[in-house]
Amino acid sequence: MFDSTDFESLFSEFRNQKVLIIGDVMIDTYLWGNVGRVSPEAPVPIVSGVIEENRLGGAANVALNVKAMGAVPILCSVIGEDHRGKLFLDLMEEQYLTDVGLVVDEHRVTTQKTRIISGNQHLLRVDEEMDIFLSGRILEQFLELLSDLLDSGGIDAIIMQDYDKGVLAPRVISEVIAISERVGVPVLVDPKFRSFELYKRVKLFKPNYKELAHGLNLDISKHNIEELSIAVQEYQKKQEFDTLMVTLSEHGVLSASTDGFRHVPAIRREIADVSGAGDTVISVAALCVIAGLNAEQTTAISNLAGGQVCEKAGVVPVNAEKLLAECEEYFNNS
Repeated sequence: MFDSTDFESLFSEFRNQKVLIIGDVMIDTYLWGNVGRVSPEAPVPIVSGVIEENRLGGAANVALNVKAMGAVPILCSVIGEDHRGKLFLDLMEEQYLTDVGLVVDEHRVTTQKTRIISGNQHLLRVDEEMDIFLSGRILEQFLELLSDLLDSGGIDAIIMQDYDKGVLAPRVISEVIAISERVGVPVLVDPKFRSFELYKRVKLFKPNYKELAHGLNLDISKHNIEELSIAVQEYQKKQEFDTLMVTLSEHGVLSASTDGFRHVPAIRREIADVSGAGDTVISVAALCVIAGLNAEQTTAISNLAGGQVCEKAGVVPVNAEKLLAECEEYFNNS
């Protein structure tokens, strides 16, 4: 177990880790501009001086966060054989990410989310996507690829990043969990709505408040930590998770594990954009789990990481150097 004051050694240990990331990928497109007047055609703002920027999103943002922490990500997903799929591969190459885990499907659409932003104000988002579960030949091809990657060894953890776009089909979920148990690799899950209850016996399960409330049909306010803790602990035991961690945005993070329950309040920050914070939390949590940290330490460090990326507009990966400094300050003052 690491010494809580020796974060430099901990962060150095992250560089020896290899993480398999399975899930829905997308392109996050940003149109940055200025609003100077209202359209004479309709009561909507006119955005001018537009600059376009394309970034890797979804499970690919998890890969970027893992890479930013110094570890090695292997991204596994299915993209379309379309112009956006080509753009996605170009963005992967720019970030020096391997495409060994990608399958191209001529019948699938590569997801793209386009956000129009003026200053730090989101004006509009346009989603182009397909959310049908993988099936047939592509499903079999993807499962074979995952099995080969896991059986080859060297994988320290698996992150299943579910955005409800269809890559994490029920068979993918069940077979990956079964293989992980056979090869002894921990699984961490960032769930969405459709397959919420299919995840069982994983190392860490990390919904946000909205996903938890929907999945458990809860009518509990997210500031009601006492009642939430009861529901979280019951579901953690029912699904046989080692740890269930729930992100509560401005109310921090709470987690229940085999060694108890804890609530970590959020650090006060200037929030610009919460997009991608969940990606950061699951990425850092995975590295903490591999390093042997307990649930309390993992929750606290992941909470700091998720809060950090909310200070930037758009989806951005964690800054490892800044997180190291925040961890040292937080733990030494606790």
